[in-house]
Amino acid sequence: MRNKHPIPGFDPFDSAILDQLQRDARISNVALAERVNLSPAPCLRRVRDLESAGVIRRHVTLLDPQALGLDVSVFIQIRLEKQIGSALRTFEETIEACPEVMECYLMTGDADYLLRVVAPNLDALQKFIVNRLATVPHIASIRSSIALKQVKYKTELPIGAA
Repeated sequence: MRNKHPIPGFDPFDSAILDQLQRDARISNVALAERVNLSPAPCLRRVRDLESAGVIRRHVTLLDPQALGLDVSVFIQIRLEKQIGSALRTFEETIEACPEVMECYLMTGDADYLLRVVAPNLDALQKFIVNRLATVPHIASIRSSIALKQVKYKTELPIGAA
């Protein structure tokens, strides 16, 4: 039986495994087991259990956008004419097909959606907004804010704070 832990169904070993994998998804099972004070076989079983449970969705490599020439990061607020099912579906399906959209959230408040978009330059951003975004049916307004500087960016979830 697993120990009581703030995350239901998890124990400190699971949290430690997730914490380590968030920092380095390429870590070997032997090194991971050593860092979390388990032997390799139980460590691997726990990782596979976390994957099967959907806690670990996938393993990725994080790239530097600027090293790839994606120098413009912009946040775009979208307001729809009406929040009806067909308009929401149409918008979400269109956004799914846009590779420059890194994140999309259905929101409360003044905007219906908030997007984070990357582009190589302002000309490419303008083309995306005018030729792609503005052509989506049911959009009432588009407001964009260009990020001048990234102050903080992280992908590691605060597991220990749960």
